[in-house]
Parts: sequence; structure tokens; C-alpha cells
Amino acid sequence: MEVMVMVAILSLMVVMGFMMLGEWVSTRSRAYVPSVFITALLFLVGFWTIVPKNIVPAASFGTAFIQITQAVLLVHMGTLMDLKLLLKQWRAVVIALSGVVGTVVLTMGIGRLLFDWHTIVASVPPLTGGLVAAFLMTAGLKAQHITALVAFPVAMFVMHSMLGYPLTAWMLKRESRRLLQVRHVDVTVATADSATSATVQTTAQLPVCPLPTVPAKVKSVQPQLRHWQLPAAYDTSAFMLFKVAAVTGLAEWTAQLAHGTVNQYIICLVFGVIAHQLGFLEDAVLEKAGVFHWLMYGLLAYIFANLNIVKISMLSGILIPIVTLIVLGVLGMWIASSLLARPLGFSREMAFASALTALFGFPADYIVTHEVTEIMGSTAEEKQYLLDQMLPKMLVGGFATVSVASVIIASIFLKIL
Repeated sequence: MEVMVMVAILSLMVVMGFMMLGEWVSTRSRAYVPSVFITALLFLVGFWTIVPKNIVPAASFGTAFIQITQAVLLVHMGTLMDLKLLLKQWRAVVIALSGVVGTVVLTMGIGRLLFDWHTIVASVPPLTGGLVAAFLMTAGLKAQHITALVAFPVAMFVMHSMLGYPLTAWMLKRESRRLLQVRHVDVTVATADSATSATVQTTAQLPVCPLPTVPAKVKSVQPQLRHWQLPAAYDTSAFMLFKVAAVTGLAEWTAQLAHGTVNQYIICLVFGVIAHQLGFLEDAVLEKAGVFHWLMYGLLAYIFANLNIVKISMLSGILIPIVTLIVLGVLGMWIASSLLARPLGFSREMAFASALTALFGFPADYIVTHEVTEIMGSTAEEKQYLLDQMLPKMLVGGFATVSVASVIIASIFLKIL
């Protein structure tokens, strides 16, 4: 028993060490080198050398853990959706989703001429949604015993961010220069108008009539929505997790009643959105409960565990189709977003950046946008101006693609494998 406990602890230490090193390299490179790339590389080299192939389940991230994690994380994703913000930024949503359509059309069209059907179907969903789609495709391939293709969703998830992060940052920098030029012109015109107004002299002084006194603020008679909240002393992490489990259980039960007509993952996501909009679940509920990162690390570890079947001789057979499909997918995003940019009042750079959020989603879209504004803005006012102009578009683009479209696409692709 003591030996088993020691093995479990050492396995957890190695798995989290790989995660830690990936995050450190990403932080050091200012997110230009994705953490998932470094972590995947460490797992791959580890499996080729001294790391046991069963290290992930040995670290407590086994089948039971993953079965719970996949459902509750999708409910959690529903609590990240702000429908009011999505409606306000509907143009960014349309452009981001058009980028996904462009990706699917080009990869399924030209890609079908270059590679076999199963390779494309296994690889494309992670290109449109990152981690969640990669997990869904990996689990689906295992369930259908198509083990030869299990490495493709993982490889796509790891590789596409290598192009996505720097390309998005470049687009946002170009957009920042354009916005700062526009702001400079507006400030110059406003200053000139103020100077002209200051030279105008009044020839007569008219009596000033005092404005009527504003009455004291009247308390709103609109009832306050309590959002299912308890007093703070009782609103504990356990209570939040209880609510998430209740919503997840209801979603899974509904999925069983549907008999596969609607994918269970979509139902979990929809129930999360509904519970959030009704106020039953808080914003980012699993983060507030303090368990989000633990679940995400477990999910990442499960995905990277599939690299234990990859041999050095297999790399060329994996990398060539993955890189080709990434290039086709990004080209499809650019074409679709460029066509809609002008009609919807976007620059091509901002439209393309919004579409590229499908490659990584939140929080990477938040991090990259903040880093670009820190570099491009020379004053606090300029940095805030750039954030106000770009961040909402980036966030809603990521929510629409990664949180919604990718789950739908992955569920469809699982049926056509």
C-alpha cells in the first residue's frame, strides 16, 4: 500500500512538473511559445525515455475522474457565456463563426484531395476549438476503437497554437497602429475645435436662470433579483459544486431521454448557459469554487497521455497532414473574415484576429490582447483605449467559437467518422 501511494505521489509530481515547465516557458516568452506545446513535448520525450506510459492514470487522472470532468467543465463553459455581451458584439460573433466555416470548407475540400477521410475528420475539430474539441475527438476515437488516429487530435491541439498566437499578436499590433492613428486625428480635431471656441467673445451677458433643483434620488421600486444566493457564510465551494453537479446530472438525464438525438456535450453546455442566465450558477462557477485549474490540468494530462502511442517513426506521418491542414484552416479563416470585414465595419486585421480566437479561446485571447496593448500604447489612456476597442471583440469571438461552435462541430464529426 505504501509503495502504491508513493508511486501515485511521484506520478502526480512528474505530471504537474511538466505542466509547470510549460507555463513557465510560456510566461517567459510572453505567450509566444504556448505552454501546451512545451508540456506535450515533455510528455513525448518522457514516454520515449523513462516516463511510464500509465503515469497519468497513476497520478489520479483516471477514467472515473475524466468522465466527471468532461461534463462539469462543459456546464462551466456555459457560465462563461454572457448573452448580453454576445448580442452587443454580434458582428464579432458573425465574423468569428464565419472563420470557423471557412476553416471547415477549405480543410474538408482541399484537404480531402490530399489525405484520407478519417485523418481529416479526426484532425479538423481541434483546429476550430482547441482543448474541448481535442478531448471530445480523442474520447470518441477511443470509444470507436480507432486507436491509430488518437494522436491526430492531440497533435493538432498542440501544433496550431504555434501559429495562432504570434499571428494573432501581429494582427492586433497592426490594428493598434490603425486605432492610434484614428485616435490621434480625433484628438487633434477636438483640440482645434476647443481653441476656436475659446476665441469667441460674447457681446451681451444674458441673465442666467437657475435650473430646477434635482430631487433626491428615488429608490428603485424594481424588485432585486437574488440570483439564488445564500448569505456569504453559506455560499461555500461545496454549495457551488453541489449546484454544478445538480445541473450536470439534469443535463445527463435529459441526454439519456434524447437517446443520442442531441449530443450529451451540447446538452451540458446549453444547461450551463440556462442555469447561468437564470442566476442559479455564478460566472465562472468552477473558478470561484477553486477547482477549475485542477480539473483542467487533469483534462490536459488525459489528452497528453495519448502521446504514449506515438513513436519517432510516426512523427512524419502525423506532422505533414497536421501542418498542411493548419495552413488550409488558417487560410480559410482569413478568406471568410476578410469577405465580411468591410460590410460589418471591421478592419481586415481585427476581423482576422477575431476569427483566429477559434485556435485558442479564453484565456489566451485575453492574455494576447493585454500584452499587445501594453506594447503598443505609450500612455495609460492609449492602452485603455486599445483595450476598449479590441478586447470585447476578441472575447466574444473566443466564446462563440471555442465554447459553442467547437462542441457542435466535434459532435457532428464524431458521427461521420
